[in-house]
Amino acid sequence: MKKLLQLVVLSTVLAVTGCATSGDASPAEKRAVVISMKNNTLAKLYQQKPDVRQQLQSAPGYAVFDNANVNVIIASVGGGYGVVTNNRTGQQTYMNMAEAGLGLGLGAKDFNIVMVFHTDAAMQRFIDHGWAFGGNADAAAKYQDKGAAAVAEAVVDDVTVYSLTDSGLALQAVLKGTKFWVDKELN
Repeated sequence: MKKLLQLVVLSTVLAVTGCATSGDASPAEKRAVVISMKNNTLAKLYQQKPDVRQQLQSAPGYAVFDNANVNVIIASVGGGYGVVTNNRTGQQTYMNMAEAGLGLGLGAKDFNIVMVFHTDAAMQRFIDHGWAFGGNADAAAKYQDKGAAAVAEAVVDDVTVYSLTDSGLALQAVLKGTKFWVDKELN
């Protein structure tokens, strides 16, 4: 049973992480997809929480990620891509992400994460190490502009994290770990 669960989780992670930054596109085309996603996500966040614009502009840097997540009874897996922007230097660091967790849940959702780094050290630690552990409980029932999903906000270790659900139907209570890493092809 344990081997079967590992196989299901691995195959789901591989399917979910086959995202917009994989495939036959050139690195420049892939970077353009990431920047477009970043700009669209920030526009949505500013529309829902206008005060975040000033917080982002005054911070040392921020990250924006697109993530797809699948919950199947006791397992949660997901993956995505994004970019860290250093406000002081203008440098963009392109990254990938994968997550896995255990808990009760069922459904799938596509969501975006915006992280505001309040110190240079927090931003550099994220780029260099990229691990995040935690738990969450949420409910989402949304497709495009129909349905509802709240903008969630959390502050941890000099980083404010906003989560925006784009689409999906999910009900979950999960303990999970997320790994972020630098995309060597796009940097």
